[in-house]
Amino acid sequence: MFGNTRFTYRHLLLLFVFLVLFSFGMSATVAQDTTLVEPDAGTWMTWVLDSADQFPLDTPPDEAATAAEIGELMAMAGERDEDALRQIAYWNAGAPSYRWNQLAINAMLEQAMPANIAFRDLALLNAAIYDATVAAWNGKYTYNRLRPSEVEPNLETVIPNPASPSYPSEYAVTAGAASSVLAWLFPDKAQLYEAQAQEAVNSRLLAGVEYPSDIEAGLELGRQVAELVIARGEADGTDAVWEGSVPTEAGHWTGENPAFAMQSTWATWALESADQFRPDAPPAYDSEQLAAEMDELRAFERTPVTNSIASFWEFGAGGRRIHWFWNDVASRLILAADWDDNPPMAARAYALVNIAAHDSAVACWDAKFTYWAMRPFQLDPEFSPLFTTPNHPSYPSAHSCISTAVASVLADLFPADAAEVLALASEATEARIWAGIHFRSDVEAGIELGENVANAVIAHAAAGGSD
Repeated sequence: MFGNTRFTYRHLLLLFVFLVLFSFGMSATVAQDTTLVEPDAGTWMTWVLDSADQFPLDTPPDEAATAAEIGELMAMAGERDEDALRQIAYWNAGAPSYRWNQLAINAMLEQAMPANIAFRDLALLNAAIYDATVAAWNGKYTYNRLRPSEVEPNLETVIPNPASPSYPSEYAVTAGAASSVLAWLFPDKAQLYEAQAQEAVNSRLLAGVEYPSDIEAGLELGRQVAELVIARGEADGTDAVWEGSVPTEAGHWTGENPAFAMQSTWATWALESADQFRPDAPPAYDSEQLAAEMDELRAFERTPVTNSIASFWEFGAGGRRIHWFWNDVASRLILAADWDDNPPMAARAYALVNIAAHDSAVACWDAKFTYWAMRPFQLDPEFSPLFTTPNHPSYPSAHSCISTAVASVLADLFPADAAEVLALASEATEARIWAGIHFRSDVEAGIELGENVANAVIAHAAAGGSD
């Protein structure tokens, strides 16, 4: 018994010494253990930055300055009220990118913005957030600054400390990038976005999880990244004016002012060019195949259920709301995967989803205005679609291109939910048949094109080291 007691005391003493030494080693920097959030994210490939350290950060404040900053945080903690707690809860409801995507989509819905423009804008916004986050992660694990309450245990935080180094602030870098891009896209709301950026970063100070210097460095870094994204947006070709003419030969789409006739000239992100995956020509208007596809549309027996679903994909998640729908799906999957605590992965998901949507739309419109394929009601004037057909050529189906591309990316990001999201995309494509606004060949070509674009986006992400 005595021998066993001596053995226990000895090992308890060794354990005590180890803990003291371990704590001492933790006094200045964050330990490099497996619980930290994406310690390699600072090496991921970026979209507009040449490298994650393109805009080098200053060294974080020294011990004396850090102590002064903790004093500021202690004072703020003593003045927390209900409004402060509301701000903290609002901005902490998801990853740093979550609220900014909501704000952007709300502005787009207010303007009834067409999806072609909306996805372009969301791709710019989320490329800026993603690149800024990668740059921030490079800084975090360069300096490994402890969170304020890890230095001063008497500082009471409202929320748990994020499992990453403190400098620079992930919320500030996102706010700096997002507010700058949104102010450029919606100049009449510029002051609002600046105020929201200040509220977002102030919520982290009120929560006691970041230093003022973390905020300052993050905002500046995010704004620097935004400048590059804005420059790209100003030169991406979206201001091109169509000066062409509608073909007059038999069998082509007819109409006036076709929508987004110049979209094939817009810059892409993951695709080498708009025609990289251009599908083969559609069936000729006088072919047996198209006649059979027309017969399929005539024979389809519409029901209240099919009409409701088709109408949802046209009006509820259609041309002016499809960007809301798929980003809402992405947000729910990000939250379910607990990526609200993983800013790099959340930013990556939003960027890949919206880049896939944008590139698939550009590729789709390239094919549309290469072939100028007629719509079903133009082949058979006595045929009535469920609702007014969109004002652009039929082949390929835009819903099939975009929904398939986005769903395929989401299925890759969230394999446990792959069946659900792919089923949504399948419903979106089939609904165009039910509504009578597309031929079967339009849908099939759109699905294949969407899959090809998604694979290019996924391959780009994998090559960038974030897979």
